[in-house]
Amino acid sequence: MKKTLVALFGAVVLSSTAVQAKDWDVVRLAVDVPYEPFEYRAPDGSLTGFEIDLGNAVCEEMQVKCEWIVQAWDGIIPGLLARKYDAIFSSMSINEERAKKVLFSEAYYNTPTGFFGPQAINVDPFNPETLKGLRVGAQRGTIQDVYATENYSSVAEIKRYTAGDDLVNDLRGGRLDVVVLDYPVGVSTIIEADGGDAYKVLGDNVQLGEGVGVAARKRDTDLIEMFNKALATVKENGVYDEINAKYFDYSIKK
Repeated sequence: MKKTLVALFGAVVLSSTAVQAKDWDVVRLAVDVPYEPFEYRAPDGSLTGFEIDLGNAVCEEMQVKCEWIVQAWDGIIPGLLARKYDAIFSSMSINEERAKKVLFSEAYYNTPTGFFGPQAINVDPFNPETLKGLRVGAQRGTIQDVYATENYSSVAEIKRYTAGDDLVNDLRGGRLDVVVLDYPVGVSTIIEADGGDAYKVLGDNVQLGEGVGVAARKRDTDLIEMFNKALATVKENGVYDEINAKYFDYSIKK
């Protein structure tokens, strides 16, 4: 009888634990800052940007509390797997390699990759020979890093950066000739920030990856289902479009 009671008590505890694991009252979201206009700090130090606004709207739809945790990009997946947060909501492009480690939501935006450099430089990103001997910068671990490595490493020096702002600073400081960035980020942090006088978009953009999604641990299928449902709702009810219009004069909705 005692063994039976112990077994029953153990079953109740396990059942309670399983239910608790599914109780998403608070969802901790990792974000790499700055990555303007998607995520950056306002003058008062608060987090803002397209994905911050969208994430907050999605959490409201899910009826959970969002807690934003700043994490450098090169450690963002390891941090997720180490349970430092519950999901990544930070412009993570969906690709096959990452999908082996994490579970993705449906894509919620898709923007092209752009190439940026000084006005005086004339290169064609689709002709690698025109980048011969140049210094090409990309943020480490991104699809832009992969693209630059695969296409330019035989002719150019590829320099990788942990933070996007360091990448931009080295372009401005003359330590890079070309940078490969998410197009809206490059426009915001390079072209518009300079007034359009010193830097330009180099050639045509390229579409990489399958779009950007929320990433969670493989076991948290219920959390990804919640994100998919909430994302679909904010896309349909106009909330997504309102947030989109706040940061872009074109739609990035996927």
